[in-house]
Parts: sequence; structure tokens; C-alpha cells
Amino acid sequence: MKTIQITLRALLALSALLAFASAQAQMTPVGLWHSIDDKNGEPKGEIRIVDVGGVLSGKVERSLLKDSKPGEKCDQCTDDRKDKPKIGLEIIRGMHKADGKDVWEGGTIVDPDNGTVYKLKLTPIDGGKKLDVRAFIGFALLGRTQTWLRVQ
Repeated sequence: MKTIQITLRALLALSALLAFASAQAQMTPVGLWHSIDDKNGEPKGEIRIVDVGGVLSGKVERSLLKDSKPGEKCDQCTDDRKDKPKIGLEIIRGMHKADGKDVWEGGTIVDPDNGTVYKLKLTPIDGGKKLDVRAFIGFALLGRTQTWLRVQ
């Protein structure tokens, strides 16, 4: 009987530890996200954010727009992304975690529809289910914030 109690306690402790680790792991921008259209609130695309050596980047995995055309390119981009296909395009670059906070900053995001490159701040919210994406030019006051939704 003692063996069953010890095993049950160990399983409960392990379950609690795994649940905690899972919740903590979600407080990061790393993962697959639905970007949301500012105008209609609908999902616009799927963005995959990855961590390579502590630096985050993100690529467009697919468009969710009804009127998207296969092979669309970032013809308005002015850097190395010019005329690259929007699907697979690296739109987020150079993000680093801020010391002691669940905030990533120091990188950029490009709007593939108009080629504008913005400074970027990423903040997981709602237990990591959502991501505040703050894009700005110059000071953080001059910009806009979108809330992306984690794809489960």
C-alpha cells in the first residue's frame, strides 16, 4: 500500500512539474502565430517564430487571406527581401530577450505589403496564448500594436 501511495505522490508531483514547465515554456514568442488584420480582426497569416542561439526570427508560413495569390512577392521591400516570395519571407529579425522580463526587443519587423521596416517589441500575454507585437518607427510612442494568437 505504501508503494502505491509513494507512486501516486510521485506521479502527482511530476504532473504538477510538467504543467508548470509547460506554462513557463509558453511565455515566449517562439512558436506558430496567427497575425491579425488591423482592419477586420481576421487572421491574416501564420508566422513561425524560432530561437537560434538566443536570437529570435520569424517567417511567414502561409497566408490565410481569401484573396492571396500564390507566388506573391515582397516587391515593396528595399533590402535583401526585395522580390522574395511572401511565403517563407523572414519578416522578424534580431529579437533578444530583455534582462529579467518576458519581453523581446532590439529587432525589426517588415510589413510585406508595403516594405516598411519597423523596430519591434514582442510581449507574450495571457499565459503565452497571445503575443503583443509592437511595431514602431523612432520612439515607441509612434507605432501600432497588434495582438497575435498562438496556434494550438
